[in-house]
Amino acid sequence: MGISFNAASLLNGNGIDVNSVVSEIQAAQSGQLTVWQGDLTTLQTAATAITSINSDLSNLASAVAGLTGTNGAFTAVTSTSSETAIVNATAQAGAAAANYTVVVSSLASAGTLYTAEVANATTSILPSGQTTGDLNLQIGGSDGTTADIPITAGSNDTLTTLAASINSLSAANKWGITANVVTDANGSRLAIYSTATGSAGALSVNNDTTNLTFEPPVGGTNAEITINGIPYASSTNTVTGAIPDVTLNLVSADPATPVTLTVGPDTAAITNSINNFVTEYNTVVGDINTQFTVSPSTNNEGPLGSDTDLRLLQSSLASDVTYATTDATSVSSGFNSLAAIGINENNDGTLTVDTATLTSALSSSPAAVQNFFTNSNSTGFADNFNADLTNLTDPSGGILNQDLASNQNQQNDLTTEITNFQTQLAAQKVQLDQEFDAVNTSLEQYPFTLYEVTAALASLNSTGTTTGTLPSTNTTPTAGESVSGSGNIDNTSTSSS
Repeated sequence: MGISFNAASLLNGNGIDVNSVVSEIQAAQSGQLTVWQGDLTTLQTAATAITSINSDLSNLASAVAGLTGTNGAFTAVTSTSSETAIVNATAQAGAAAANYTVVVSSLASAGTLYTAEVANATTSILPSGQTTGDLNLQIGGSDGTTADIPITAGSNDTLTTLAASINSLSAANKWGITANVVTDANGSRLAIYSTATGSAGALSVNNDTTNLTFEPPVGGTNAEITINGIPYASSTNTVTGAIPDVTLNLVSADPATPVTLTVGPDTAAITNSINNFVTEYNTVVGDINTQFTVSPSTNNEGPLGSDTDLRLLQSSLASDVTYATTDATSVSSGFNSLAAIGINENNDGTLTVDTATLTSALSSSPAAVQNFFTNSNSTGFADNFNADLTNLTDPSGGILNQDLASNQNQQNDLTTEITNFQTQLAAQKVQLDQEFDAVNTSLEQYPFTLYEVTAALASLNSTGTTTGTLPSTNTTPTAGESVSGSGNIDNTSTSSS
């Protein structure tokens, strides 16, 4: 559409609306800018979609890597006990699958010393007339530590003050004992405990020059167990080393009850890892399917519907999940494909886990299932898929990372084009404003000029009569509208376009 003016209005000094005229001129030239801005929005939407799919692809890569190698899910082992109230165990990676019979004859215990009751915990324990005394303890047997506690009247000669003195000296000398006063209806006792269990915590009295009477020592013995009939002593109830890569936790002693301890693959952890792989794979496939599905509302595919790189990724993933290992062990066991262990492909490319079939495979042949996923020859399903995903997610060479880089380059180019064009439009606006301001000034002066010409011509008339009336001054020009005024000016409307 062209730009039109009301000639009558213009010639009456109404002028033109410069801002409107310049805006209309530039609007006609801004079509390309609108196209570029639309293209930039499309690229940004596509970049968001690529980034999201790439993130999900990285999650899939991590899930598949977790099914490979010596640190993957198949190295997870667990142990079960037939009598957890007697003994239970924790297996570390590398523990060999086996069954063990464990008998717990006794638990490791801390050494304890205690005295007979005295009437009052705040009464001196020194013999009458004595102002000093001595208590000497043996900790950890004859090869252990000797703890000497000097006793002074008025300082540490009561049960209460002696207990505090023992604790202070033990902390300073690292004896590993604690003392306190136990009071009941019969009186008060001094009780001394070793902080160590087993023979290292055994306590005995070497010398005592006080009025205290110590009862026979209690505890300070090692745990005694047998594993498959072989005796084993432990200074603690947490036993390491008796079974390689297995830690035993002794809970109670029961010599008459043999406990069956089973060490084997942690099928629950393995199942979780396999299910996690399937979930992450289905997420990526779902992402891709969404891009290639025509929306009923828009009748268009997703923003990446025409992306050839995404098609290549889809094809690569479909090939990976149909991989069948040729490893002899896997082939002979019958577990050489996902379907063989209960993981089936759906019509839309996603996977479904048949839990019963997977559980049966892991229970009956855990080593064979592991060999299908990962093996020493790196020919397992997860080995192959992991190598492919490593390339697909490479920061510089990965298919979607390259796609994203190309997208970003196009965005940068478009942004530059848009910025340059907007700069040109800004410069053009300055020029047009100046030009049309000058035109407007001339148009507003036209009635005055006409009046002066008419007056000059009238002065030449022999009658000396002047025609025409000076029009009113215009201050608010409006394009296409005439302004009020009188005179001999022709107000015929014309237009230009």
